[in-house]
Amino acid sequence: MAAYPWTIHELRPALAAGTLRPSELAEQALARANGNAGHNTYLWQDSAWTHAEAARAEAIPRGEGGPFGDGRGPLWGLPISVKDCFDLAGAPTTCGVRFYRDLNGIAPADSWLVEKLRAAGAVIAGKTHLHPLAFGITGENPEFGNCVLPGDPGALTGGSSSGAAASVLEGSAVAAIGTDTGGSVRAPAALARLAGYRATVGRGDWRGAAHLAPSFDTFGWIFRDLEDAPLLAAPFAPANPPPMRRFTRFAAVADSFLHDCQPEVAASLRATVRELESLGLQSRTFDADWWSEAMEIFAPIQAWEAARIHAGHFESIQPVIRERLELGARIGPAELAVLRRRHKEFRTRMDGLFAEHELLLLPAIPVARLAAGADHSQTRARLLRYTVPVSLACAPAVVIPCAHGGMTLAAACNSDESLLHLAAQLGAHRNASR
Repeated sequence: MAAYPWTIHELRPALAAGTLRPSELAEQALARANGNAGHNTYLWQDSAWTHAEAARAEAIPRGEGGPFGDGRGPLWGLPISVKDCFDLAGAPTTCGVRFYRDLNGIAPADSWLVEKLRAAGAVIAGKTHLHPLAFGITGENPEFGNCVLPGDPGALTGGSSSGAAASVLEGSAVAAIGTDTGGSVRAPAALARLAGYRATVGRGDWRGAAHLAPSFDTFGWIFRDLEDAPLLAAPFAPANPPPMRRFTRFAAVADSFLHDCQPEVAASLRATVRELESLGLQSRTFDADWWSEAMEIFAPIQAWEAARIHAGHFESIQPVIRERLELGARIGPAELAVLRRRHKEFRTRMDGLFAEHELLLLPAIPVARLAAGADHSQTRARLLRYTVPVSLACAPAVVIPCAHGGMTLAAACNSDESLLHLAAQLGAHRNASR
């Protein structure tokens, strides 16, 4: 079996047949871990613990049926990385800063999401790097080092789910759990040219996980092959998901929105339009000029909610993020009420777009690469301009990896399963064309 790429559809049949064992995969994952130039894909890893997890997975008895015929779930036996804002019993949770690692100590219990993953037979490979407090989109971290792409030490992974992207790219995880508030799955997936899935806000349970801004926080995955997308819905899907729907049309963002988009990323958008049309979907364009107010709404609400979570600890946080927290703490009730009203109105308009077009397509971010060591003081605003409108809609999205960057395909709230099914169709079409 080839070492790369690791995909669920490649590995799970071999696991089901018994020609590959979870312990063998775990050994390969550990050998590839921290393969980027900073050796900081993971902020916590224990090889003995991961080997024990593989042995535990192997002890789960074989059954009948299921997606791979062995009665086990799609994640059984697969190395999965988890962003270090989720508790894992016996390990610290840093949230990307040493202060919280030391303050909170060792987690006494698994977070809800880790519980779900382990019950499904996933083998946790470790806890991955993140932008401090998950409050940033570049993957820069002054305490644990900036996270750079495996194979490209001059390029940042993006964030805040920085180690998640690095773990999949280096082959230490088949798929990686991240979070997405303002683009924290979408940006690193696009920069690593990987697939991503951001769930509808409100799916899953945040017990044992660190929030940044609860109004916008949601779970997500970074993974390699779009064809695997539907297999990743289960951990945070509701007990009774809405019925599947067949999408028939989509709208791509109009050229007027792309004035700061790199030409090669804009070319990838046009290529993705053609791919979706080849699947039988009708295409249009939509005017996004009114999205100009999105950051005016999102950023202060995010800062206000984060300030409440981290109250009393601002002095222990790096200055750039501390300033955002202090800004949020200064927002009074009247200002917040206006922001909440504007958010509700913006979300209603987004709902209208989804009702009209079913799916919205745009670049995940306007760049294909973030240079390590460059001045990124203006990068956050530039990238969030593309990600925040979908965050304000609380909507699900997938990242379609492209030759240059990645594209966001978003759908109405709780259309996750249907969206992931369409992503898999596109993945299968691409795989058949190779």
